[in-house]
Amino acid sequence: MAEIPTDPILWLPQVEDHDYSAAGSYLSLLHAEGEVAGLLDRLKAAPIVHYKAKDIFRASRLSLLGMSNSHVAKDQRKIQKGQALSPLLLVRDEATGKVVIADGYHRLCAVYGFDEDALIPCKII
Repeated sequence: MAEIPTDPILWLPQVEDHDYSAAGSYLSLLHAEGEVAGLLDRLKAAPIVHYKAKDIFRASRLSLLGMSNSHVAKDQRKIQKGQALSPLLLVRDEATGKVVIADGYHRLCAVYGFDEDALIPCKII
């Protein structure tokens, strides 16, 4: 378990622009190009909502990455330094009953290492 920060985990008020392109790259593995553009448009228009880290993990059915992952370690250092993280981008996959983490998997793992009950800002469609 990572060292718990003395201050709450900080979040940016909106998703960073480059996170949408990262989400598009990932989603293009799962969906046709035309669908990806529509999903990204919907994500951009979606409001920010909050879910607990543990609930996002349960809904995604993904494994937790540890500190040995360089991206998780980088995000945990940001948390420790009081740097704000970008909200997550999530897509509901009704066919499988899962939530796809289109962008923010490493941030989610980093936050979970500090507090599984932490509320994480997300955009979800």
